[in-house]
Amino acid sequence: MSLVSTEWLEKNLKNVRIIDASWHMPSSKRNADKEFLKIHIENTVFFDLNKYSDEKSSLPHMMPDKDKWEKIVSDQGIKNSDQIIIYDDSDTISSCRCWFTFIYFGHDPNKVSILDGGLKKWINEKRFVTSNLRKFDKSKYDVTEKKFLIKNKEQISKNINTKVFELIDARSEQRFKGQASEPRKGLKSGHIPNSKNIPFTDCLNKADRTFKKKEDLIKIFAKQNIDIKKDVVFTCGSGVTACVLGLANFVISDKTPIIYDGSWSEWGKE
Repeated sequence: MSLVSTEWLEKNLKNVRIIDASWHMPSSKRNADKEFLKIHIENTVFFDLNKYSDEKSSLPHMMPDKDKWEKIVSDQGIKNSDQIIIYDDSDTISSCRCWFTFIYFGHDPNKVSILDGGLKKWINEKRFVTSNLRKFDKSKYDVTEKKFLIKNKEQISKNINTKVFELIDARSEQRFKGQASEPRKGLKSGHIPNSKNIPFTDCLNKADRTFKKKEDLIKIFAKQNIDIKKDVVFTCGSGVTACVLGLANFVISDKTPIIYDGSWSEWGKE
């Protein structure tokens, strides 16, 4: 159950833990934390993708270490047994990065899901929202790190020749082809050799930003002639929208996504 509907969540609000993992590109001049304080789904806690990443790294959104994630989740009172629903109000569908992080640190993939359509769909359907904050008692969350779900630059570089796994880039076609400049300063344009391109937006319905049906996602991936016998690794600008493709592939194949964590923020440095 990687995706849940707004109807499902409304019926199960008391049986799940809910996370707002909204994150916005700096150019948007939006503040996800302040927006959360003004309006959110009842009993939701906020996960800051910037602060909850490896803040010691010069690269954005790199995976935090085991101890940091364990403390973050425990401080929010989340348990290993909890069914977790994550949403966002972001153009980048940033909830998928939070979803992947929970899986990376050992949460049961069957117990962590994305709210399909996010907060915007919830509000458009006039479902209940609040500004009230709820405090949860701290828990003792245990982490089991799955390091094989992250690829580093050396592994990506080696794969250019060995072609052991497929590498799929979630950025726009214009950025992938080097026809548009990167939103972050100091990065060249283009793509990693032998990578393929599926813009993450191709996996979403334009009307409400829900994910397309499984059969449509299969067709989107098939167009790129992806060898399904190989592992598939996803990349993007900073490891956020790569996780959108990762979730789409999970819907198709039930395969846990593998992410190049540094993505173009690392590879594209001039």
